[in-house]
Amino acid sequence: MGKVTGFLEIDRQDRTTAPASDRIRHFREFVIPMSEEGVKNQAARCMDCGIPYCHNGCPVNNQIPDWNDLVYNSDWEEAAVNLHSTNNFPEVTGRICPAPCEAACTLNLIDKPVTIKSIECAIADRAIEEGWVKPQPAAHKTGKKVAVVGAGPAGMACAQQLARAGHDVTLFEKNQKIGGLLRYGIPDFKMEKHVIDRRADQMEAEGVTIKTGVHVGVDITTDDLMKDFDAVALAGGAEKPRDLPIEGRDLDGIHFAMDFLPQQNRRVGDEPLGNIMPILAGGKRVVVIGGGDTGSDCIGTSFRQGAVSVTQLEIMPAPPEKEDKLMTWPHWPLKFRTSSSQAEGAERDFAVMTKHFNGEDGQVTSLTCVRVDDKMQEIEGSEFDIKADLVLLAMGFVSPVHEGMIDDLSPELDARGNVKADTEGDEAYKTTKDKLFACGDMRRGQSLVVWAIREGRQCAHAVDKALMGSTTLPR
Repeated sequence: MGKVTGFLEIDRQDRTTAPASDRIRHFREFVIPMSEEGVKNQAARCMDCGIPYCHNGCPVNNQIPDWNDLVYNSDWEEAAVNLHSTNNFPEVTGRICPAPCEAACTLNLIDKPVTIKSIECAIADRAIEEGWVKPQPAAHKTGKKVAVVGAGPAGMACAQQLARAGHDVTLFEKNQKIGGLLRYGIPDFKMEKHVIDRRADQMEAEGVTIKTGVHVGVDITTDDLMKDFDAVALAGGAEKPRDLPIEGRDLDGIHFAMDFLPQQNRRVGDEPLGNIMPILAGGKRVVVIGGGDTGSDCIGTSFRQGAVSVTQLEIMPAPPEKEDKLMTWPHWPLKFRTSSSQAEGAERDFAVMTKHFNGEDGQVTSLTCVRVDDKMQEIEGSEFDIKADLVLLAMGFVSPVHEGMIDDLSPELDARGNVKADTEGDEAYKTTKDKLFACGDMRRGQSLVVWAIREGRQCAHAVDKALMGSTTLPR
């Protein structure tokens, strides 16, 4: 729990960032870590709150008070052991998780939660620097073969856990490198990709066979997959983007966010783009439609490419500046937040619906928009135009892509088009097809990285139990 009176004596302080004028000139991470003493002081603020609601706020159930106490007492190595016991990739969540644990912290009742995310990242980074993160190969092999399809955070966590249980695991990824959205969606300025590469090396040392550039359903048939393995776990993402089928949608210069972001990540990673048309924001007036994290990533990437201006539109009304703690705590509150990318100079507008795109000679030049009320009804006489040379659609994802692998395997889908599987009981993570499991965004829909890691771990638990009759893998 840290120091008994720490929360009374020590103010909340967090990591800082490089100035926007400096950081938009490159794609490197720009968060400045706290000193060791600073991290210890922040860990000391973890109070004896009786019921640690941070556990409930964290999808992987990190034992937050425990490793805060260990850091406060300078036992960093044991803190790293504790942290890795619930989270395969804490250096990832320490960088890009929105930290629902901090929203659930008792000290958030006075808007001064423990800086849990920063402490987590400090522990994870120190563990890697000190060489405490080592491969954990299984002592005995089971002789069972498991395929994990999709090498995003859910697939990576699932494959790693199953390999540690002694199974022969093959991780299939259609792209040239593993990581999923961590690699191709999250910009490098939020997380550099050597973070993923280190874990890939660890997983291979633990016995995971990683096959990249293999598109299941195209390069390998689903029949062969089901025949060659004792169990198959589907861990692909919810990759079908939400479209905006309005007048002018076919104009040049209108693209999905996930056509734009992976290109820049491949440029930074010296990965060839192939024959696709480059999408670049340099010298352009950019409009991002969608107010979430993906839209924010489009903003930061556009500024770094040299956009003249960036405007972000959100159809929902602006949320309140502060939440009503008595109504929301310890749950994740709806309130006004500004991301680091938005703070780099984006204009934001709320309660705006795009009516149609306008263009000249086949190229988008502007958007015609209208303001809407809290019931999404148009407000008469509120139409206005926004000039645009590049429009990025970042309105979320509706489901996994069904064409190909899912259609071939034909498991039952839920009402939203996700692969149907429960998470409790003896049928946890099992689809309606024998020996076929599903986890992550492919099962639950678009969600957070930390939820993907949780589902990957729990799916591995379920697969191991189904193959062996019992399991010692944690859930």
